[in-house]
Amino acid sequence: MSAAPVGEVIARLKREYPDAKTALNWSNPLELLVAVILSAQCTDERVNRVTEQLFRKYRTAEDYAGAPLEELEEDIRPTGFYRNKARALQGMARALLERHGGEVPRTMEELVALPGVGRKTANVVLGNAFGVNEGVVVDTHVRRVSRRLGLTENEDPEKIERDLLPQIPEEERTLFAHLLIFHGRRVCKARRPDCPNCVLNDICPSSRLSGRPR
Repeated sequence: MSAAPVGEVIARLKREYPDAKTALNWSNPLELLVAVILSAQCTDERVNRVTEQLFRKYRTAEDYAGAPLEELEEDIRPTGFYRNKARALQGMARALLERHGGEVPRTMEELVALPGVGRKTANVVLGNAFGVNEGVVVDTHVRRVSRRLGLTENEDPEKIERDLLPQIPEEERTLFAHLLIFHGRRVCKARRPDCPNCVLNDICPSSRLSGRPR
């Protein structure tokens, strides 16, 4: 079967999830960048519990750059891989001070040059903090759901993003990822997709109603 029509997918998921947005709590670009770095291999809920205190203590790039490393490690320990994450946070903060006057840059090239920041993280920050829809965030949910919808056959996140970019209107790219993440968490789950209650089941090539999901 052919791929699901992207326009219809977006329209239906918008109606289904009118509140779709990032689950991370943040109030400025630096907070979002820190939260996304901490979210690697960690749930958004746990990150939010940690950042509630963290953001009160560390308000600027200077705060992260100048903190004793062991103290920063303890402050983020519940997020897991805290030693690597603490080094990434300090490296990122020092790079912000050295190259960008302590401010989070607004371009993909400058963001991915920061320690601990890959394309996925940069896409989250650009799209949500600055309204720059340059790319599509590809996390585990976007990867799974986009494959099931027939929008890509690739497994690698960067290849998936390359497949999605020409299909998704630029102004919808950030929201598209949020919609697929919401749908992946609530309906199109990894092990047991709830196809009978899915608003896309009649247009999805992997629907259990028309065949086995991938």
